[in-house]
Amino acid sequence: MKHEKSCGALVYRIHNNTFELLLIKHRLGGHWSFPKGHVEQGETERQTALREVKEETGLDIELKSGFRESVQYCPHPNLSKKVVYFIGEALPGEVHKQEKEIMDIQWVPFSSAEEIVTHENDKRLIQKAKEYLF
Repeated sequence: MKHEKSCGALVYRIHNNTFELLLIKHRLGGHWSFPKGHVEQGETERQTALREVKEETGLDIELKSGFRESVQYCPHPNLSKKVVYFIGEALPGEVHKQEKEIMDIQWVPFSSAEEIVTHENDKRLIQKAKEYLF
């Protein structure tokens, strides 16, 4: 079985006194989730997360300490994927989606984010992010 590892981040901001989470709709599969991507040679997990967020959304973020959650799943019988997620606050700047991989990108209140993400693993990550932030 082949094993792949990716890293990403749950990106949040405080807008009009509301915590909002950045969600992206991936072109491949059409699912709503978080920015993430494969670890490149020589990168740490945190470096990968920062790079992928920047590439997919145009945003720089500040990763917070104390939040590291991993998800494992098998999208195909011969493939196991592990994704490590961090949480980061968006620094000032405009969102610019990466057209090649991203169909849509939205800031949504934490209160409605679970209804939008596609996969159960992502719903659980949002719960853990809420516990961490609130």
